[in-house]
Amino acid sequence: MNLRIRRLEPGDDRRQFTSGNPDLDRFFHRFAGQNQFRHHLGVTYIALAEARILGFVTVAPSEIEIEALPQERRRRLPHYPLPVIRVARLAVAEQAHGCGIGKALLRFALELARRTSEEIGCIGVVVDAKPEAQSFYRRYGFEPFDLLEGALHNRPEPIPLFLPLSAIPRTRASS
Repeated sequence: MNLRIRRLEPGDDRRQFTSGNPDLDRFFHRFAGQNQFRHHLGVTYIALAEARILGFVTVAPSEIEIEALPQERRRRLPHYPLPVIRVARLAVAEQAHGCGIGKALLRFALELARRTSEEIGCIGVVVDAKPEAQSFYRRYGFEPFDLLEGALHNRPEPIPLFLPLSAIPRTRASS
């Protein structure tokens, strides 16, 4: 499969994409373009093969407070909001599950974080992982934030996970 990842463009037909997750599909169909082209809240990148959209990842600049980082990650960092890249959404088309599309999109986002760190500053990547996606992110080294007060325990919530820049492998393109 010849997979290509590029920015979402206004003319891209997103209506046929289905991941099996109604919330992710609704975001992609209705809000990804609006958030990118009108509100400038983040950028969505799509994975294409033979002109078919097989997945997407939406990334946005964000920040975290040092107190949210795991204790061992806090050393030598300043005590003000720290810049990160947030993986806001990531989904793979149902017919492409198990084909490595999610992995390719995540690696693309991690490389984007590495470039961002060199160009404007970034200490790592944050994702709010739904319970069913946590193992996917943990395979790549993401670790949970320290527990913050106020979490609801009566329903599964996304768990914030962090991957420090030092854990993002360098690719040939960034060396």
